[in-house]
Amino acid sequence: MQYTPVDSIATYEGVEALYNKIKATNRPVDAIAINAGVGVGGDFARETELKDELNLINLNVVSTVHLAKRVVKDMVERGKGRILFTSSIAALMPGPFEAVYAASKAFVHSFSEGLRNELKDTGVTVTALMPGPTDTNFFHRAGMDDTNVGASKKDDPADVAKQGFEALMAGKDDVIAGSLKTKLQGSVSKILPDTVNAEQHRQLSEPGSANK
Repeated sequence: MQYTPVDSIATYEGVEALYNKIKATNRPVDAIAINAGVGVGGDFARETELKDELNLINLNVVSTVHLAKRVVKDMVERGKGRILFTSSIAALMPGPFEAVYAASKAFVHSFSEGLRNELKDTGVTVTALMPGPTDTNFFHRAGMDDTNVGASKKDDPADVAKQGFEALMAGKDDVIAGSLKTKLQGSVSKILPDTVNAEQHRQLSEPGSANK
């Protein structure tokens, strides 16, 4: 299948075009990873651009729902399928200086869990992949090179992908993927108050925090 740029699937037409390419293969989708996403870092009131945040919502949230709507109906009709949504451990905490991104990933996680329950008797499984900071271009593209998290050591994307694949094939509801540090951070975030989680996230994502 021809590569589809991430920016193009932030639009209704782009998602429809991707789905049409899938259908054109005349092969059923046994498993799909709905992974495309983007981040925007910075002070919401004084630094970031509205157009960038609306694009983030369109890609991370709207297009995720759109593509899922198309492929899930086909899977349910066949009585078989596996879906992997890429959420994030950011879904487990408020995200100062990544406020819209963290909220988008919280949506994806909630959507995944709700859909999983709906589909529990259909033969279709839904899994949420929840990585921590991973060694990709994500933080550079999000304008977060000068943050503590942007400058710090990150998880190996191959390890994250392997753990996500294994969780998908096992039919798990979600998986906190990456290093032991990431797994511990995600587990602790589930029990801490939002105010504490927000402050810890701020220490990682505040602009200029890499130089403090």
